[in-house]
Parts: sequence; C-alpha cells; structure tokens
Amino acid sequence: MEIVDSSLGEYSSSLADEVLRCIQIGLLCVQESAVDRPTMSTVVSTLGNDKAVLPPPNQPAFVVKKAHNVDASGGTGSNNEVTLTLVQPR
Repeated sequence: MEIVDSSLGEYSSSLADEVLRCIQIGLLCVQESAVDRPTMSTVVSTLGNDKAVLPPPNQPAFVVKKAHNVDASGGTGSNNEVTLTLVQPR
C-alpha cells in the first residue's frame, strides 16, 4: 500500500483489494506468452467486475537475479566472454 497515492483517500481493506486486483491484472497483461495475456475487452470487463475470478500470473519473463560465479581460487568472477568492436571511419 506504500505505492498508493495518498490523494485516493484513507487506507481501507476495500482500497487494498482494489489495488491488488489492478496489480494482478497488470501482471496478467505483461505475460511472456501472448496466449497467456487477456484481451483488452477482458481487461475492461474485469476492472468493472469485482466478482470476476482472475487466474494467477506466471513468473515474470524478465527477473533480475543476482548470481555469483565462484572460480577455482574461491573468488567470484564472470564466465562471460565479450568482444567489443569499434567501427571507425578512415
């Protein structure tokens, strides 16, 4: 509820339910597979119907995970091999 604009009024359980519902609909709209995303008509009808049952969203497609690679010496390092080519005119 920290992200809710204070101009919307006092915190209540109905406001919390509405905020969570909007977040869930938003997460459904950004599913990795287009087949899993609701149509705009479904989104509009769902926003206007508090009784509609929403499916749970899948794991987001892009999740930033912090990974540590440990090399033979016990330190952390990266196994990425990157080549950078700069094109310069003659």
